[in-house]
This record gives sequence, C-alpha cells and structure tokens, in this order.
Amino acid sequence: MTSYPLQHRHHWVFDMDGTLTVGVHDFPAIRRELEIPEGADLLHHLETLPTAERDAKHAWLLEHERTLALAATAASGAVELILALAQRGCRLGILTRNAKELAHITLEAIGLADCFAHADVLGRDEAPPKPHPGGLQHFASRWARAPDELVMVGDSPMDMACGRAAGTTTVLVNVPENPCPEAVDWHFPDCHALLSTVTPAGR
Repeated sequence: MTSYPLQHRHHWVFDMDGTLTVGVHDFPAIRRELEIPEGADLLHHLETLPTAERDAKHAWLLEHERTLALAATAASGAVELILALAQRGCRLGILTRNAKELAHITLEAIGLADCFAHADVLGRDEAPPKPHPGGLQHFASRWARAPDELVMVGDSPMDMACGRAAGTTTVLVNVPENPCPEAVDWHFPDCHALLSTVTPAGR
C-alpha cells in the first residue's frame, strides 16, 4: 500500500463501465454474437480476424455499445466522487476498452462530461487495451507525473493489472470480494466508500 493517503492524491484515472456506471455489458452474449471463443480476449481476438470480418464485427460491437452508452446510469456514489475530486482541482482521466466516442456519450448520460477534458478520455483506439499499461503511461507523461502519483480506479482484475504494471496506486471498487489482492492497494465496496476516504468527515 502507498505511503500517503488517498485524500492527498490529485491525479486520478477511472475505468468507465462497471466503475463509474452500472455494469450492463452481457459479455457471454456478445461473445456468442461475435463467435469469440470463451476465454479469449474479445478485442485481441477481433484483431486476428480477416479484415472484412474484423471490420464487420467491430461495427456491430460499436453500435451495440452505443445503445448501452445512451442508456448508461451512474454507479452508486460515482457522480458525487467525481464532482468532489473536480472541485478539489484534481486531474481526471478515463481509460476504457470501449470506444472514445462512446465514453463521451456515457459521460454525458451520467452528467459528468464537464469533469473530463476531451484529451483525457482514452478509448481502445487511443491506447493499447488494458491490461497493457500504455494508457496509464500516457497519462503520466501528459500530466508530467511519476506513475506512483497516479491512482487507477476500476472494478476488474484487468484494471488492477493495468495499474500494477504501470506502477500506479490501484483502487478496486464495486465488487464485494477482492479477486486479486496482489494487485490491489485499496478496496472499497462502492464509490461512496471511496469518497468518504478521499473527503474525510468535516471537510
């Protein structure tokens, strides 16, 4: 665990789906629709396909995810957390395996679009998909900060592996049990609990 408290951190990167929003992706159904073998990484598998098939399946995935983005709802405490961090002047980023344009649609849908600079939202075409650390390394360079000054917040082992590989602090939210304690610095049941740590009582 890191040596100084989360309330002193000013550079935060968030996963989107399942972290700032209620997770609604039915990945088994998506795999069936796109004929992706169980256990294969969805995005990596698509890149191995012939060009025409790859492009057609990417187009289906984009439209499917667009429908989900338009109907997105905020996860418990997510809006309050982001607004509190923004009010403190923190730098805020999004690192998602979704498309950048859909991340912006999602942020609009949950009322947080004004909290993230357009350039600080990275999708699957702007950075190597997680768990590759490239997206977090980009933020560290862009914000001129050492990796360990950044906090990666997510809801999955993939998010935590990304943060650990990049050398950032890792915060797991929205899952009752920690499936990867070796990669997690902090674990909270939801964003409300994280907010209570970031903004202590009386502040």
